[in-house]
Amino acid sequence: MHENQERIIDEHLEHETFDKFYEYWLVEQDRYLQQLLAAARTGDGEEDRLRHLVNEVLRHYKNYYANKSRSGKKDVLAVLSPSWTSTLEEAFLWIGGWRPTVAVHLLYSRAGLQLEAQLDGFLRGISTGNLGDLSAEQLGQVDELHRRTVKEENKITEKMAQLQETVADSTMVRLAQAATEVEGEGGEVEEEVERALEKKKEGMEKVVGMADDLRMRTLKGVMEFLGPRQAVHYLIAAAELHQRFHEWGKKMDVDGKSDH
Repeated sequence: MHENQERIIDEHLEHETFDKFYEYWLVEQDRYLQQLLAAARTGDGEEDRLRHLVNEVLRHYKNYYANKSRSGKKDVLAVLSPSWTSTLEEAFLWIGGWRPTVAVHLLYSRAGLQLEAQLDGFLRGISTGNLGDLSAEQLGQVDELHRRTVKEENKITEKMAQLQETVADSTMVRLAQAATEVEGEGGEVEEEVERALEKKKEGMEKVVGMADDLRMRTLKGVMEFLGPRQAVHYLIAAAELHQRFHEWGKKMDVDGKSDH
């Protein structure tokens, strides 16, 4: 995505909800997917062009998280329970998005499928340059990235758990009791509740920021040890999985409503 396009999206978000931004972002993701598919079909000798395309796609993801962060500062609860996702997608969410380790599992899955599809050529020493050709060194790097990501993911999960447990801390229990006793006539109680919840939302915003940072760092980490053509194949798999899951979820939601 070019800088002027990113600026247009940023300005758009100032006046619209993140839902609207996300709709536009999905359109852009599909446009990039078509470019990636076309690039995957080209021959060798295009490494500079492939690197440029990969960097453009990474900037597209980076722009998503930048705008999501801005939206989270306005309403972190909306980010944690996003209206722009289907119920199917929401069932697989981890702190407002996909688990960072999913990025590694995606690489393993796509590499395995491509290796299986080209096994005869692989045994004859024929290289295709896609994820089925991951070297022993690359697989070692994948494993190391996976280990680091799991550790960071667990730490963030623990931070979120600690924050969620504060729903029953002494302050909230006292305020719940006070609200019952005043029966809706305690303005001071309501103000104290708002202050208490605001602190919890600030904590949630920090945790979401940590989660999104790890998501983006994990994606970049995968890109660092892939060749340009392998990176293209990986980004194709990521976009396909994301878009198809979104479509399947929307269809399930529509079908579910029609059954009632």
